[in-house]
Amino acid sequence: MTKKPFSQHVDLDMFIPATDAEKEYMVQMRPSSTFFKDGVKRLLKNKVATVCFFIIVLITLAAIFIPMFWPYSYDQMLGITPGRPVDPSYNNLGAFEYGSTEQERIDAGEKVFPHIFGTDSSGRDYFIRVVYGTRISLAVGFFASIIVLIIGMTVGSIAGYCGGKVDLIIMRIVDMIYSLPDMLMVILLAAVLQVSGLDKAIEGTVLEKIGANIISLFIVFALLYWVSMSRLIRGQILSLREQEYVLAARATGAKGSWIVRKHLIPNSISVVIISTALQIPNAIFTESYLSFLGLGVNAPMPSLGSLASDALNGLTSYPMRLVIPAIVISLIVLSLNLFGDGLRDAFDPKLNS
Repeated sequence: MTKKPFSQHVDLDMFIPATDAEKEYMVQMRPSSTFFKDGVKRLLKNKVATVCFFIIVLITLAAIFIPMFWPYSYDQMLGITPGRPVDPSYNNLGAFEYGSTEQERIDAGEKVFPHIFGTDSSGRDYFIRVVYGTRISLAVGFFASIIVLIIGMTVGSIAGYCGGKVDLIIMRIVDMIYSLPDMLMVILLAAVLQVSGLDKAIEGTVLEKIGANIISLFIVFALLYWVSMSRLIRGQILSLREQEYVLAARATGAKGSWIVRKHLIPNSISVVIISTALQIPNAIFTESYLSFLGLGVNAPMPSLGSLASDALNGLTSYPMRLVIPAIVISLIVLSLNLFGDGLRDAFDPKLNS
């Protein structure tokens, strides 16, 4: 049937089934992907972030596995032998130097494991102390970031979704914490918690091995460092809570907590990942300077900050004891910051739009 000009009848020829050639032409040429896969591909294209990621992994694996087979312990004083007087030749050894007893064994044909970084003033192998210090700093940074993430995500989600007076009250509390000088409050809280009898309260518990100073450090992070995370999460949820899928979930009778867990938090995951990655170096740096001031880990457990602090006593004679932990701290913090920047570039949709 020929269609007349200006006719309102439907042209049936437009609804003829497509041929195989037309179907092949309409098939998507690009394979299906997800937001995470696309973000990983963009991250791997960033060579600086990729190198920093492998540096972080390498340092972490070294801090975990090296103490398992290293013949010296972080608290082992090599110059002290039961039944014999203290041997001062083990104190302040240089790199790849040996004490008198070890030298005698070498002369006798025995193999003695070297002290790569020498020993400290108490005759303890300095390399394994640096490795243990790296382990402590990384563990503190990781767990402190987890604490900040949990508190910041919870508070930010409540403020962003509820709005109104709840949001107003929470944000005023956040503003009050923001107005406090960070370093001064961290030092004061750490000092107060140190003399508050916390060490006696944890005696005989699992937390005793961790130490009161590390627990007080986690408390400091839980009290002060969650505000930035909460404001970021709040901003994301404020922009997402009026979306159609949230309104549809409300219309079906879904509870607010379910909507936050199933819709709002998953759609804010890019901000969460980026903020957490950037929070870890901040936590490591805070732990390092608190340990440097004597408010960090308990002796003899080493930390990179406490190692640098102990090295000040012999700075002119043994400068490498300060340089080595300083280089490790700088390498970890720089790598984490550059990797966090790479995550932001790869996973922030606003930067890729």
